[in-house]
Amino acid sequence: MIKAGIIGATGYAGAELVRLLLGHREVEIKWYGSRSYIDEKYAKVYGNMFQLVEEACLGDNLQELAGQVDVIFTATPQGFLAGALTEEILEHAKVVDLSADYRLKDVKVYEEWYKIKHQSPQFLEEAVYGLCEVNRDKVKHARLVANPGCYTTCSILTAYPLAKEGLIDVNTLIVDAKSGTSGAGRGAKLPNLFCEVNENMKAYGVASHRHTPEIEEQLGYAAGETVTINFTPHLVPMNRGILATEYASLKKIKQADGTYAYPSYEQVRAAYDKYYQKEYFIRVLDQGVYPETKWVEGSNFVDIGFQIDGRTGRIILMGAIDNLVKGAAGQAVQNMNLLFGFPEQEGLRLVPMFP
Repeated sequence: MIKAGIIGATGYAGAELVRLLLGHREVEIKWYGSRSYIDEKYAKVYGNMFQLVEEACLGDNLQELAGQVDVIFTATPQGFLAGALTEEILEHAKVVDLSADYRLKDVKVYEEWYKIKHQSPQFLEEAVYGLCEVNRDKVKHARLVANPGCYTTCSILTAYPLAKEGLIDVNTLIVDAKSGTSGAGRGAKLPNLFCEVNENMKAYGVASHRHTPEIEEQLGYAAGETVTINFTPHLVPMNRGILATEYASLKKIKQADGTYAYPSYEQVRAAYDKYYQKEYFIRVLDQGVYPETKWVEGSNFVDIGFQIDGRTGRIILMGAIDNLVKGAAGQAVQNMNLLFGFPEQEGLRLVPMFP
């Protein structure tokens, strides 16, 4: 049994961490951190935790927390952990950070896209990007895990095998993604009010969304080249879920007869199977079946489908996740399982909820 602490436990991602960890057989939550609700009962903030969590919320003192737990989850705004993390903290506890503070290796790129100065760039090199299906072996030996973003998790995993195998021109990639409103957090914001969101769909962060360099960096590692993409997120009137529809030009590959042609369905499917056939949380759908957010809601699954457009020589890729589970808290728990040698699915064998 290990002890866990959560900073930012009253945000949506933090609350999802609480829900998942309460069902984990190897973890005890010792610290429900929330700057906004110090000394208030956690179950008063989230009524679904009535008689499940008796503890009150504590503050965000990482130094004190590190002396009491084995793992710290920080579900906090960008800049918090970078301004508080020390070597002493990492010597006492492993840290899984759900913000973007350690996802990007180039501090200049981070500061350009997030518009804040990075306070602890000395930890960037050792931080492991916690996309479990790609960096599993590195995560196992880490002290500091940078939990990927929700859009990025969906976008990267959907395209990763094709980028890795050189089946697409990654610099032609266009990612058109839609997210439910929980992705914007629990803070009161005018654009997220019911009357603003209901019966509406809108693009935002056009050509400027902060997840863009994260997708580019990770797909660049896969493809072995510098990658530049178009990424456009949209807000849709639902609580949970992300659907990413991605478009890219196929590369012609050498066939058995020595000629070059665009890859067939079977060749694309073989690329996905090569990387994902043994991945419990990634479900590559049957031919002609495309992902829907309702079939992954409340789960840690990633559903992926694709369609080759022979007329244009392009491929349409589709991926769906629950933004609060695989896109945040579920992936964080998956990373924790790797860090401590637990079965990777422990606490995450969640059947998607429907309706």
